[in-house]
Amino acid sequence: MPFTAINPPQFPTPIAPFSAGAKAGNTVYVSGTLALGEGGTVLHVGDAEAQTRHVLEVIKTTLEAAGATMADVAFNHIFLKDWADYAAMNKVYAEYFPGDKPARYCIVCGLVRPDSLVEIASVAHLAG
Repeated sequence: MPFTAINPPQFPTPIAPFSAGAKAGNTVYVSGTLALGEGGTVLHVGDAEAQTRHVLEVIKTTLEAAGATMADVAFNHIFLKDWADYAAMNKVYAEYFPGDKPARYCIVCGLVRPDSLVEIASVAHLAG
């Protein structure tokens, strides 16, 4: 099935060869998202809440560019640098998903930038 790349123009140039999202049929896939600025500069260093908020705003913008909303998200992949940031991430996450919660998993791992604390990738389904 062909897909359409989703790259909102207000985003900085990606740090690797990928699109912010891809829409295939009624499914929108949002790439793993970090709190990055222009040139791959990590934003909100040391602040997991602020990084989570930035990440979820980028995901929201990507979804909107594809005709979706946060309410369409069915699954999230969450990566943390340290379990110590789990509560901070969940605090912000709950603001963006106030009703029924998407399925998800959360792991601790190394992230592509040393100062990155949170990375989230999402899958959303649009009404057919």
